[in-house]
Formats: sequence, C-alpha cells, structure tokens
Amino acid sequence: MSEPLTNPGEGFHPHLHDPSGPGAASLHTRLHHIRADALDGETAQTGGMRRFAAVSGRTAGSERLWMGQTHVAPATSSSDHHHGESETAIYVVSGHPEFVFLDDSGDAPEEVRLRTSPGDYVFVPPFVPHREENPDPGEEAVVVIARSTQEAIVVNLPALYALPAEDA
Repeated sequence: MSEPLTNPGEGFHPHLHDPSGPGAASLHTRLHHIRADALDGETAQTGGMRRFAAVSGRTAGSERLWMGQTHVAPATSSSDHHHGESETAIYVVSGHPEFVFLDDSGDAPEEVRLRTSPGDYVFVPPFVPHREENPDPGEEAVVVIARSTQEAIVVNLPALYALPAEDA
C-alpha cells in the first residue's frame, strides 16, 4: 500500500522532483510547476512596485522567456524605467493600474496614460520608458508579466524621457 501524498500531483513522477537525482529528467524535457507560494522575489526591481519571478532561467531553466507578477500598492507610482531589449506583455489581474509613457510621434511630446481594468492587456515594446501607477487609495494592483528575454531586464531611469543634449 502506498503512502498518502501530502501535495496532490507529487509522487506521480517522483524522479522529476529532484533534478540532480539518479535517472532525473533534464530541465528541458519536463514540465515545471511553480506554485503561487514559491514565486521568487529576488529579481530586478523598480521603486514603488514589487516583482516576483515565476518562470525564469533560475526557477525553471527557461532560455528565452521570463514570466511573473508585479504588485503596486494603493496610491503608489513606480519609478520610470524600461526593459531593455525585452518585449513585455502585461495582463491585468486586479485593480486599475495606469501605464504612463511619452508619445513623441506628433509635433510635441505628449504624456499618455493608459487606464486599465482586470482582463486588459498592455504591450510594451523594447526600450520604451514608462511607469506604472495605482491611483486607487484602497486596492493593490496586480499584473502578470511575460517577457521575451530569459530574465527580467529593468533599467531604472531618472525621468520618463531624456531631454535632448542641447536642452539639458
């Protein structure tokens, strides 16, 4: 008779739980289950928000993808930043976060604010400076983020955009 499992799903393929054990499957030949309570807070951060890695090179051996959560406290704005060469896709889980960027495609640069709701998606192209804001005084904003790079690239900036050299 087998012993009862403490965590459903564990024990079905017990050799997969210890990647260093004898006969263990390679990190790239099996699925990885990252539990909600096992997200990794030791990832690149920006002031005013907290990022948690779920799928990364460190947590799952991914080579071209990073995925995780970002939490922005009530009545808080993140610092201005961009994500280097990463394309970033954002899915709003809860709250009404606002994403702010500078649109310089017209005659004069204009600050644009995207107001979102749960279920909305936002795409952030590589190297585009932006910030996240949570204007709600009582509810945390939570989003799921997927990036086209294996780790979370975060470049914190002193401002949403840089002045041309002659204006600086």
